[in-house]
Amino acid sequence: MRIAIVTDAWYPQENGVVRVLGTLAGHLSADKHDIKVVSPDQFKTLPCPTYPQIPLAIFPGREVARQLAGFHPDAVHIATEGPLGWAARAWCLRQARPFTTAYHTKFPQYIRARTGLPLAVPYSWVRRFHAPSSAVLVPSPGILAELKDWRFRNLRPWSHGVDTRVFRPGPKDSFAHLPRPVFLYAGRVTLDKNLPAFLGLDLPGSKVIVGSGPQKEELMRRYPKANFITASGDAELVHYYNGADVFVFPSRTDTFGLVMLEALACGVPVAAFPVTGPVDVVGDSDAGILSEDLRAAALAALDIPPECCRARAACFSWDTVADQFIKNLAV
Repeated sequence: MRIAIVTDAWYPQENGVVRVLGTLAGHLSADKHDIKVVSPDQFKTLPCPTYPQIPLAIFPGREVARQLAGFHPDAVHIATEGPLGWAARAWCLRQARPFTTAYHTKFPQYIRARTGLPLAVPYSWVRRFHAPSSAVLVPSPGILAELKDWRFRNLRPWSHGVDTRVFRPGPKDSFAHLPRPVFLYAGRVTLDKNLPAFLGLDLPGSKVIVGSGPQKEELMRRYPKANFITASGDAELVHYYNGADVFVFPSRTDTFGLVMLEALACGVPVAAFPVTGPVDVVGDSDAGILSEDLRAAALAALDIPPECCRARAACFSWDTVADQFIKNLAV
């Protein structure tokens, strides 16, 4: 099958959406599908306001139309609600072509946090984007229920996965110079990740933040005792995961939280709030502690054996993720 994936999030960006789409494209190609990714690196771009690490395509409509028409796709999947996503949506509607979309990010909550607008305003904009979609792919039951409450239609469950061959237990020597236990967060360093809820905790040992983003310098100034580092590639990221004793995920607005799965696959337990994302990844398993008292959750997670974490991660297969994606495509 010839499948076009249009996304405003792509390499060299480092985030969960890129990880999901990149891994998906690899699996689909291995299954002999012909994949074309339309992404920002193919366009003139400008930095996203408040998040300059994200490039936004400038007036991409004509080029998106040219690429899609030239590819002759059997199916079109629009992964993001950015400039490329809107351009692909417009092309599909003009051509009377069915298409699918995905809800990867809680943009309404982010817009409210940055602008103070009532949630109903950005939700109406996002709902309009997805309204013509044959299927809106949603990563977790919790998000699906939320979107139903906001009157979204054609919702379909589409879980995410983790490559347990890449993310696996290993030596815990990456933080040998730091006092134990090591509490770690990995991911984007942005306002929506709620990192002060973790960095402000009174915990023994050390706190480590692995990642980059527009809030990093501010947080480094506010929390000078925390350790801020970046990872170059999966091998280094796995090394840091394995050096941790607990993975702390303070976000309250994630649709899934793929980094939690990566940590679990490395045998590292999760401490998080009992909200959408952690509830779907950790669930009622023994692989983590979910509590409104994040400090208590982090301390209790120290007693969780690595085997429980690894077993939970094994429940999220990329083969299943790819199969769900193919079955939901509109052809």
